[in-house]
Parts: sequence; structure tokens; C-alpha cells
Amino acid sequence: MELDSGLSPDEAVAWLRGDERPFALAGEWLGGLTLLGSHPERVADPDADPFSVIESQPSVSQGEALVGGGWVGWLGYGLGSLVEQLPPSPPAPVHCPAFSLAFYDHVVLHDGQRWWFEGLWSAERAAFLKQRLRVWRERLRAAPEAVDEPEPVPGPFALAANGAAGHVAAVADCVRRIAQGELYQANLCVRLAAEFDGDPLDLFARALPRARPRFGALVGGVVSLSPERFLRRSGREVRTEPIKGTRPRTGSEGERAAARDALLESTKDAAEHVMIVDLMRNDLGRVCTYGTVEALEPRVEGHAGVWHLVSTVTGRLRDGVGDGELLRATFPPGSVTGAPKVQAMKVIATLEATRREVYTGAIGIASPVAGLDLSVVIRTFETGSGAIWIGAGGAIVADSDPEQELAEALTKAAGPVAAIGGWVAPVGRDLRRRHPPFERALLHGDRPDPSLGVFETVLVEEGRPVALEQHLERLAASVAELYGASLPTTVLAGARAAAAEVTARARMRVLADADGGVRITVSPAGPPPAGSVVLDPFALPGGLGAHKWRDRRLLETLAALHPGSVPLIVDTDGLVLEAAHANVWIVEGESLITPPADGRILPGVTRAALLAADDGAREEPIDVDRLASADALFLTSSISGRVPARLRRPVLVPIPVAAPL
Repeated sequence: MELDSGLSPDEAVAWLRGDERPFALAGEWLGGLTLLGSHPERVADPDADPFSVIESQPSVSQGEALVGGGWVGWLGYGLGSLVEQLPPSPPAPVHCPAFSLAFYDHVVLHDGQRWWFEGLWSAERAAFLKQRLRVWRERLRAAPEAVDEPEPVPGPFALAANGAAGHVAAVADCVRRIAQGELYQANLCVRLAAEFDGDPLDLFARALPRARPRFGALVGGVVSLSPERFLRRSGREVRTEPIKGTRPRTGSEGERAAARDALLESTKDAAEHVMIVDLMRNDLGRVCTYGTVEALEPRVEGHAGVWHLVSTVTGRLRDGVGDGELLRATFPPGSVTGAPKVQAMKVIATLEATRREVYTGAIGIASPVAGLDLSVVIRTFETGSGAIWIGAGGAIVADSDPEQELAEALTKAAGPVAAIGGWVAPVGRDLRRRHPPFERALLHGDRPDPSLGVFETVLVEEGRPVALEQHLERLAASVAELYGASLPTTVLAGARAAAAEVTARARMRVLADADGGVRITVSPAGPPPAGSVVLDPFALPGGLGAHKWRDRRLLETLAALHPGSVPLIVDTDGLVLEAAHANVWIVEGESLITPPADGRILPGVTRAALLAADDGAREEPIDVDRLASADALFLTSSISGRVPARLRRPVLVPIPVAAPL
């Protein structure tokens, strides 16, 4: 039904404020439509297979509707583990669900000239759809309410986790792997984050007229300004449009034209592009009729602040192949993984310091009328827990220069960040230092597997569990964040009862499964260590994260490499994180200093108590040089308390490199 309105799509977005699960898709979706919606008919179960969910469409007759409705949402990059056998991912500073999908049986759309209300009408929903039609008629006839206060602007966006130095090290390692024949290309990314407590809708409304993205999306707290189409299926025809190859699109008209020509003439960018186009041809070939897959000539497209090299790959799906099978054959997008695809994803899990969440997954709509249209989740902001973050990266090939790759990632992030009114913090010289080439931890095993659960270790003295409530609070938070589960209400009483049965100094372990089930064990703890412990450094991108994993295989393997010592986890930027079983402290004069709880370390209960009790205790980044030159070094843990420590290996002084970016 046509709706009378003089509002532009940019203006109409504001009417979604306060609605239940609002979404907006603007740009080139489904042939150039803007879609608005809220109040879905149903929401996908978080434990469901999202690829099967998307395929579960009602049977409808198209009639005159362009869209009608459908599943709208996003698929996180981590869903690649449903398709391939992959190692565990790096830590997540802010935990996100694996996907977000809701079925909307009505949409409001703008076809470039007029507004329409479309619905998938049924007897059960007729009254509700009529009510939504009345709401949108009233909304689109009126102007959105003016906002007296300007919307909050996030910023500055700073490199998260191991930052600039960590990304430079990751690229260098990837180039080494390529030279050794492990793979041809991997897409490595960094994460930039800022504080933000506002409404993502404000950011989307601000960015839309500035960025004019091909695939703008506001869905589930995500603001996407993506230039790249992942999959478009209309009937049995399917196409993908991978992007690979980038140049800055800034400066004068002549400078922009020169950059465009340089991109067309670049053999490096052409090599990156051809590899990914071939990968996408192969992915589509898994589900398309033989002989129908075709790649068109690459073209240069201009987007926010950059030129991109783009190709279109088309094919015709085999009979019986639905959207679920299509996604299983192609997900995650090849342009944000590498070649060979599975090996590139393994390298990504090894070298990147933070988990990819929505970023580099897919976002869009699956409609029983209009078909499937998904973008690649790049140039995208995710929000949660008072933070906002964006990923950026690029393809690493044999002749990649690590510092140039870092500069390219920051260039890609700068345009979207500016579109929402933010800015990117400059990379300082102190983040570009070289450090000792510590042995890489992941040469000896994978990161901890979160599916095996989490645990807490509690000291028991004379039948009394020390700081039991604090330990259980941390365990409950981990179980809720990671698995969406709760601890049994009896766990506190059970732990106290188990502790009351022992008289000697003991170690209590509260082991939690992914479903929230708990088992309590008690074993002798013995006396605290006599003398100092020896620390052996190992480099681990992003560290172990903020949860106490039951999967200790990697740490046990590292400890076995140097019997009698304790593994010291150091990030690839040279910053000290934590010991295998304890937090790290240094003494400088009267001050006690420990690395910050920034998502890369377990925030220990004993650590928190010392920070609260000692006026001279504080959190600060500690690099390996500072650790080696400190007046003293010690560890804290619940069982051993405060234990002196020393480094086994000599530590080299980091060497500054060239000027900051």
C-alpha cells in the first residue's frame, strides 16, 4: 500500500527510535530499495543453525509486493566454524552472540520515489499489520521530532589489544608463512575502539547522508556502511561482488585520479584480486550448475575515502539448492579470509589478537518474495557494554610491507569513523617498538577451547573458603556472558559445605560447564612456594582473555617445555600480560604496578584486593624492558598469594623504528 509522505529515507530512519528490534537497510539493497522495519513476528533461537533458519521461509504468492518481509539480521564471522574445522578464536573484548536474525512479516520501503507498506498477510496477524500500517501512515506524514541536544560522538578510536606493533608483527609473520608455502594470501585485521553510550540509530542517521554507502544497515546494535555485496540471489541466479585492492581517494581531483590509475596498474593489487575472484568462483561452483559460473572484468569503484578494485562473479544455482546450502558453500566471504580459504582462516585465528564478531560476516535480508541480499560486514561499527568498535584490514601477500598494511587498515577505518563524527587517534612512536623475538606460544598448541567450560580456584584455610563470593561472582559472569547460562542457586552452599569437610590447607575448584552445570573438587594445596619462581616468556596475540578456561592444554605444554618455570604470556606488541596461573606485578620505588584488565588478562580476585588495599598499587602497561628493569617482580594468585618472581631469559631493550603514522 502506498504511503503519502515527503520524507526522505534519511529523515524517516528517525521514526524507528524506541521500536522493538528496529532495522534499516539503505543503498543498493534488492535493486536500490530502502527498507525500514521493527516489531518482528518472531526471533531466531540463539541455539539454532542460522543457515537453516534463513531457509525457513513461508510459502507466499508474490502478487505486486517487491519484498513483503523476511529474515533480517547478521551472521557473525565465527559461524565459519559451522562449515569448517577451525582452531579457537582469539579473545573477545566484548562478547557478542554468534548471529542475530528476526522474521519481519511487514516492511516499509522506499523505491527511490515513493513509500510503500508491504506485509505477508495472514488471518492471525491481520489486526496487528493493520495497526502497524496506521502507525507508519501517521509517522511518514509528520516530520520527526527535532533533537535539542546533539547526538554523542564517539572517540577517539584507538587501536585495541596489541595495537600497531602487534599488527605489524602479525603481517610480518604472515609474509613469512606465505614465503614458506603455507598459503598465498590472508586478510589480517585490526580493531579500533572508543567509548560510546549513545543510540546506534543516531550514528546511522548521521552517517547515511555523509557516506552514502552501497549497503548501509542498522540492525541489532550494528551500524554498517559496507561497500561490498556478498551474495545476491534472485530466483535461481546468484552473484557475488568481491572487493580486493585499495588506494586512498583523498586530496585534489588530480591526486584522486592518479591513485585510481595506480590501483589499475598495480600488479600487487591485481594478484590479490585474482586470487579472491578465483576463490569466489570456486565457492559458487560448489552449488551452481556446471558451466554457469562466470567472472566479469574487474572495475574500480569509489567509496568513502578509498578506491576499490571490484569484480562480479555470477552463476545459476542447481535445482534443490536453497539459501542455507548456498551460505554453507560460501561463508565467510572469501574477500575477508584469504586463499586457500580454510588455511587462511586458521592463520587469522593464530595471528589476530581479538575475535572477529559481526565484522567480516554478513548482514542483510532473506525474503520469500525478493530473494537473498547480503553484504560483507566491513566498514561496520559494533556497539555494546559502553563501547563501540570497528575492524579494518587488508590482504597480505608475498610482497606486503607490514607498516604499509597498517597504514592501509587505518585509511579504510578513517572514512567510516569520520562519517559518524568520530576520529582515529594517531599511532604513536611508543606503539611501534621492536621487542625480543619470544617463542610463539601457538607453535605448541591452540588457544583454549571455550566449549570446555570455565572454572574458579579458591583457597580453603581451616575449612573456610577465602573470598568465595568474589570467585563465584566472577564465574557466574563468565557463564552468563559466554554461554547465556546461570549457575545453580545451590553452588554457594555446596562450596561452603565442601570446604567445611577439610582441615588442611586446600585447593577448591568450582568447574562450570557450558550449560551452567557445576562440579566442585577439593585437593591438598600444600604450602606456598619457597623462594622466587622463574618466568619464561611466550608470545600470544591478544593473550588468554578475561575468562579462566578449563582447557589448560596450551599452558601445560608451555610449562613442560621448561620444567621448573612458569610461562609468562607476552603480547606481540611486547606488553606483558599475565603468568600461566597468576597476575604479574612490578615494584618501582613505593609503587606496585600491574597490567590493566583490558580484556587480555584474567582480572584476578587477589589482584583486585591488592589494588583496593594498597594506595601505591595501580594499573599501567608494562613492556618487557620495564619488567626487566623493575626494582622487584612478583605474582599474585588465590592459592599462592604473593610470590617473588624473576625472568629466566635476558630481555633486550626495544628499538624504536621510524616516525609515527
